[in-house]
Amino acid sequence: MAKFEKGRSGNPRGRPPGIATQAKLRKAIEKDLPGILSAMVNAAKGGDTAAAKLLLDRALPTLKPMMQTTTFETGETLSDSGRAIIQAVSRGNMNADHGAALIGALAGLARVVEVDELADRIEALEKSMEAGP
Repeated sequence: MAKFEKGRSGNPRGRPPGIATQAKLRKAIEKDLPGILSAMVNAAKGGDTAAAKLLLDRALPTLKPMMQTTTFETGETLSDSGRAIIQAVSRGNMNADHGAALIGALAGLARVVEVDELADRIEALEKSMEAGP
């Protein structure tokens, strides 16, 4: 017998009533929000680094580096393409992060190709089994 029955909740009572949610919290501090923000700004100006970090993280999120477009000659095979990427990185034509992302994409593609090839082989074996010896 399965641990859980289909269509039957593992938590039949559900969430207990009265648990604070974000909406309740927002509503509770809504009228005090201008004062809270002002106090945080004043604390940050007074040298409170935690307050400054919180304000800056919320107002100015960390910039994420953008990968520049890079062109390079791909190879005939996935291995050749991987070598081309590594050569482009080693020559300085592509940054290492971009190269790592492309190698990761090649690895994903290799798995897809492998699954396709295995499916084709299984299908061929099944057809040969049906045809008989």
